Amino acid sequence: MIYDMLSSPLMQRAFIVAILVGLTAPVIGTYLVQRRLTLLGDGIGHIALTGVALGWLAASAANAASVEAWAIPGAIVASVLGALGIEWMRSSGHTAGDVALAILFYGGIAGGVLLIGIAGGTTANLNAYLFGSISTVREADVYWTIALTLFILAVGLGLRGPLFVLCLDEEHARASGLNVPFLSALVSVTAALTVSVSMRVVGALMVSALMIVPVAIAQLTTRSFRATMHIAMGIGVVVSLAGLTTTYVKPWSPGATIVIYAIILYAIVAALRPLASRIFTRNIASNTPAE
Repeated sequence: MIYDMLSSPLMQRAFIVAILVGLTAPVIGTYLVQRRLTLLGDGIGHIALTGVALGWLAASAANAASVEAWAIPGAIVASVLGALGIEWMRSSGHTAGDVALAILFYGGIAGGVLLIGIAGGTTANLNAYLFGSISTVREADVYWTIALTLFILAVGLGLRGPLFVLCLDEEHARASGLNVPFLSALVSVTAALTVSVSMRVVGALMVSALMIVPVAIAQLTTRSFRATMHIAMGIGVVVSLAGLTTTYVKPWSPGATIVIYAIILYAIVAALRPLASRIFTRNIASNTPAE
C-alpha cells in the first residue's frame, strides 16, 4: 500500500504540497498568535473564495482551456487585497478589528457563491477549496506552492527579529525605528499568501486551524519564540502527512482530518503537561542538596 501511495503521481504532488503547507502555515501562525490575530486566517480564507470565483469568471471570459488553472492566482490576488484592506481598517481606526474580520467573513462567502454562479459553476465547485481535496492538486499548484513557500519562509524566518519586536510591542517597535505600518502589512500579506498556499490540501475553512493549533501545541512545551516556531513547523508537517496518508486509505476530507489530528495532539500534550511538570519538579527537588 505504501509503495502504491508513493508511486502515484497524484499523491506525490499532494505530499509535496502538504509538506510545504505544514512548514509555512505555523510560521505565520506564530506571529498571528503573538499579535492576537488568530482569526485573521479565517477572514482571509473566506475572501480567498471570492478570488477563486473571480479566477473562474476571468477564465470563462477569456475562454481558457481550464478554469481551474485561474483559481489559485485569483485567490492570491483577492486574499492579498483583503489582507491589506483589513490592515488598513484596523490601523486607521475606521473599523474595529473584529468588525473588519466579520465583513471579510460574510462578504467573502457571499461573493464566492455569487460569482461562481455567474461564472457558470455551482457551489459544489467551491467544496474542494472550502475543505481541501487531494484530487484537485495539479502540477501547476505545486509550482505555485513552492514559489509562495520560498517567499513566506524568507519573510517569516528572515525577518524574525523585527517581526518579533512588532508582535511583542508596537510602541517599542516604533521607538526602535522600525517601519511598523510596513511590517504590519507584510504580516497580513504573508498570511494571505499562506492561505492561498494551503487551500488545495487543507481548505479555506480549515487553514486557520493549521496556522494556529500547531503553535498552541508548541507553546505548551516551550516559552521561547524561536523554539515555538520551529516545533510548530515540525508539528505542522507531521499532522499534514498523517492526515494525507489517512485520506489515501479512507474517503475522508483531508483538511478536516489534518485539523482533527492537530487538535487530538493538542489534547494529548495538554493532558500530559501537568504530569511532566510534576516529574520535572520532583527530579529537581531530589537533586537539590539539603542545607
